[in-house]
Amino acid sequence: MTLRDVHADAPLLARLADDLRAARFTVDGLAELWGAEAGAALHRGRRLPAVRALEAARDGHGRLGSRAALAALFVLGIAVDRVEAEAALASLGVDGAAELGLLTLSEGSSVAAALDLRPYAFTDAAGSAEWWVASDLGELALGRAIETGHVLGIGGASTTLAGLLMPTPVRTALDLGTGCGIQAMHARRFAERVVATDISARALTIARFNARLNGIDGIELRAGSLFEPVAGDRFDRIVSNPPFVITPRVAGVPAYEYRDGGMTGDQLVERVLREAADHLNPGGVAQLLANWEYHPGEPGLDRVRGWLGASGLDAWVIERELMDAPTYAETWIRDGGTRDDAPEFERLYAAWLDDFEARGVESVGFGYVTLRRPVAAEQGPPARAAEGGASARLQRYERLHGALGGHDAGLGAHIEAALAAHDWLAARDDDALGRATLAVAPDVTEHRHYWPGSDDPTVIELRQGGGFGRTVDADTALAALVGACDGELTVQAIVAALADLLEADASALRDALLPRVRDLVAWGILTP
Repeated sequence: MTLRDVHADAPLLARLADDLRAARFTVDGLAELWGAEAGAALHRGRRLPAVRALEAARDGHGRLGSRAALAALFVLGIAVDRVEAEAALASLGVDGAAELGLLTLSEGSSVAAALDLRPYAFTDAAGSAEWWVASDLGELALGRAIETGHVLGIGGASTTLAGLLMPTPVRTALDLGTGCGIQAMHARRFAERVVATDISARALTIARFNARLNGIDGIELRAGSLFEPVAGDRFDRIVSNPPFVITPRVAGVPAYEYRDGGMTGDQLVERVLREAADHLNPGGVAQLLANWEYHPGEPGLDRVRGWLGASGLDAWVIERELMDAPTYAETWIRDGGTRDDAPEFERLYAAWLDDFEARGVESVGFGYVTLRRPVAAEQGPPARAAEGGASARLQRYERLHGALGGHDAGLGAHIEAALAAHDWLAARDDDALGRATLAVAPDVTEHRHYWPGSDDPTVIELRQGGGFGRTVDADTALAALVGACDGELTVQAIVAALADLLEADASALRDALLPRVRDLVAWGILTP
């Protein structure tokens, strides 16, 4: 099956939405239809349990109900009888679905899906919502590798980036490389106007399809590569899940448009980061996902630091995962639908490993990038705000591998608070910090560990329940200071009391504790 033309006819899409609502084609509706175990199997790429559940749900005449027929067609990629499809699409009709590019009609009595279409539910700072999102059929439905022009649906990277988006209302936002349009739709929840770009005309058509299907306006679609369609424009927010996958530039290796930007190694990420400053308004923020290479003697985060060093932007780069070269190759070969037992797998594997070896790539990091254009956007190296204070420019490069804290509405609010905390710290030298009152964040707990029979703890930990789920080792003095931060006592008053209690030199104790207090404020464990 080749990729079919997709149309975004608004009246037909309104009728489709009516049919999907009538069938209760929702996340909860599908969970009820095939159950938790079959749903989990689908997430693992196995559809048989869901197929068996649908077969068991047929009525006395052997017919699938409306919700089951839609699920078979658009989620599982299984053809259904035209009569079943007509009943499920009572308002739109099978012919209307074919006109949209949703269905393929055959000479016989069955119809098949030409697109994947499934419900998507989420919660963010604005509340809970549910959409339907169309994309191209994946390998589960096709039974083979996907085509290079494939438009990807919602996956782990999509939901990760959506959860990172800061909820601050803004006037303008840019979704760079929109794909099926999911980030543009999320951005529209806090932006008055969104521009969404993509090099793929098909992606832009599907993005328009999804926005209209869900009744979302205010999104302008532009064709072109990276920042070319917005030359000369600036935005309050940029979001991007760019095509950052590192692919060998040799014949015979598929270059999937949704993930491969056509450049060598991590050059595409470098270009996006370097050019972002030219498209941010003062105070504007860019949030994106990215890969970066590790070379001998050159850690990946150091590469990113080098790209951004002269940009004049605030930068917070978090590495969430590190893959060795073979694991990275295997992951992305499978992502394209080539299975381990397929004859071409070893050929593609060799091409990836040859590329990494030739360019000296040992491993690849993946993570989150947050950039901000200062309101006073002077260029040059980061300045110090005051003696003993934090840097006026945020320059934070860190590795946070492992589990995150709990965040039902995403990490966006935490990232927003962290930027505000940095600004608060940058405006205060140590004397001003000492005069401040702080409170312990409500998600922070203290854990103490003892040797059996001992009265004194051997380990004291402060654990963050939300945000990035940080664990901080604390000594007795720091734990006592945090415990006394009630929003009423100043930091210097607490330090003075601790110095008396511990029979320590007050000045030395202050010098030891204030840098750690700055870290705790920056991480959201203590709040002004």
